[in-house]
Parts: sequence; structure tokens; C-alpha cells
Amino acid sequence: MKFRTAVILLATVFCFAQAPGRGGQAAPAEPGAPAATPAPQVGAGVGGGQPDFNNDALSRRLDDLTWYFTMGDIADIDNVEIPGLPPRVIPNPTGQGAGNPVVFHCYTFIPKKLDRTKKHPLMVFVHGGVHSNFTRDTSPHLIRELVELGYTIIAPDYRGSTGYGGEFWRDIDYGGRENDDVMAARDWAVENFDFVDPKRVGIMGWSHGGMITLMTIFDHAEGFAVAYAGVPVSDLVARMGYKGPGYQQLYSAPYHLGKTAEQNVNEYRKRSPVWNAQKLNTPLLVHTNTADEDVNVLEVEELIRAFKAEGKKFEYKIYDKAPGGHHFNRLDTKLARDSRREVYEFLGRYLKP
Repeated sequence: MKFRTAVILLATVFCFAQAPGRGGQAAPAEPGAPAATPAPQVGAGVGGGQPDFNNDALSRRLDDLTWYFTMGDIADIDNVEIPGLPPRVIPNPTGQGAGNPVVFHCYTFIPKKLDRTKKHPLMVFVHGGVHSNFTRDTSPHLIRELVELGYTIIAPDYRGSTGYGGEFWRDIDYGGRENDDVMAARDWAVENFDFVDPKRVGIMGWSHGGMITLMTIFDHAEGFAVAYAGVPVSDLVARMGYKGPGYQQLYSAPYHLGKTAEQNVNEYRKRSPVWNAQKLNTPLLVHTNTADEDVNVLEVEELIRAFKAEGKKFEYKIYDKAPGGHHFNRLDTKLARDSRREVYEFLGRYLKP
């Protein structure tokens, strides 16, 4: 316990001593450089006011330690950096390094008991949140359960995730190049883990992570054997209608989409699963909850109708006022555990861990 406390204190001191830029590194401003675009005030349901990037970095590092303490007994854990596509918005296209790939972090968990002389399935785990990260706070039991089932996991902190500084935060490309980051993470794991069976790769996520899951399998059906989308964001056009102005401002910021849904509805449609339902060619399970306080059930109901209209084969379940709202099957209740068991059984049909 004393060692753990000492490590945490050292991490705290280390984090407060840094001002994170891209990738969490210190980023001093160049003489005469323009001030960075301030982060917008975001409304309820997105996480509160303007981010404190130093505190985000501190939280990220402490969360790293928590993963090692809570999962180190059953998994070999690593944090790797890989390149993705360049930022979609480049403020100074002629500047030094402009157009370079966005480098992002991925967490990997390999079961300690895994026989690496044989082939095994891979699970791509996609975190949620408009701006969030792969945190134990929202995935306390999921990763352990998956590892215990025999899955190797890669969990990308795609562009726009918190904990890596303001520049990386502003690289967000909701429904766009973040999907490419997730696919790059999948490809990296298949290439670097010779015990991974490329024909047994699954992908799963909740909320924003569920949306990325859907958009990724739409564009890369060949890369995945199965998918699960829990309470997925499904229709950005509808979502902008029932969320407040702070939420809308987050998307229309100049470093992001640059326009509101009213000003460019086609851009929001292009990034919405409900308007891409015809692309589904991967076995899929969808869950939603009528009591969801974040992703209104109407979004997922429209997604289900769109799949049916396209004649797609998929499975779904609409939970009626399940306790826990948006997080109903990520809790510690019997209902949540039973729901996750259904998810694991569905995934297991195709991945055979």
C-alpha cells in the first residue's frame, strides 16, 4: 500500500509539472504565435464547462495506474502509440509539420493465461463520450470480464480524447477520422500480435463508442466478424434538435465541423449511422433503453427501423425503463450482468474465445 501511495504521489507531481500539448507533452507557444482557440462552454450531457487540460492529463495518468493495479493480475497491459490520418482541420496548412499524422494512444490487454502458440480472437473496445477517454470509471468490469473470457483487447484513445492536451482535444472529428483511428488500432493489433486471428476480430462500444462501432463496420465490414453497439448515438440531425445550445456549439466549433446542422445538414447526415444503414454487412447486436437520459431512445428506434427497411439481418433489444438509464447494462445490478452475458454470448458465437 505504501508503494502504491508513493507511485500515485509521484505521478501527481509529474503531471502538475507538465503543461500538455499534443500527445500529453509540454507545448510552449512560439514567439508571436496566435493564441489557441479556446474550448467552448459545453452544456449538460457533454461534461460541463471549459476543460482544464492539466487536470485531464493528471486524471489520465492516475487512471493508467488504476488499470495496472486492477487488471495486472490477469492481463499483460501496455500503452502503445500509433499514427492515424492527419487532422481534418489544419489551421496553418503551410506550417512546419502541417499534415503530419495524428499520433494517438491505445491500451492493450492480453490474458496472462493465453497460449500464444495458438490463434485467438481480438476485441476492439471503443470508449464513449464526445470528449472522454478509455477510463476505468465507465468500464470497471467490462474489460476484466472480456479478458477472463479469453479476449485480447485493444482500446484506442482516438483523436479528441481527453488527457492528451488541448491540441489533441481539438483534433476531434466526430463521426469522421476518429473512425479511421479505431480501424488503425485494429490493424495495428492484427499486425503486431501474431497470436491474433484476423478472421476473429470483434468491435464493441457504448454511446459515442457504439456510434463509432457502427460507422466502422459500415466502412470496413471485411475487418470484423461481429459487433455490439450499446445505446449508440444514431442520428446527429435529430440529436442536435433535442440537445441544448452548448452541445450544438461543441460540434459547430471552427476546429470541428465548423457549421451547425441547420447550416450544413448533409455533413451531419453523413456522420450518422441511421443515414448509413444500407452499409450493414456485419453480424450486429444493438441494445437501447427507453429510460436513456443521454441518447434518446428515438434515435436508436429510427436506426432499427432503417435496418429493417434495408432488409438487414441483425439483433436488437429495447429495454423498457431499465434502471440506470444510459448506463443500465454497465452497472453492478443483476439486470446489467444478465444483459452483458447476452452480449458475450452473442459475440462468442462468431469469435469463439
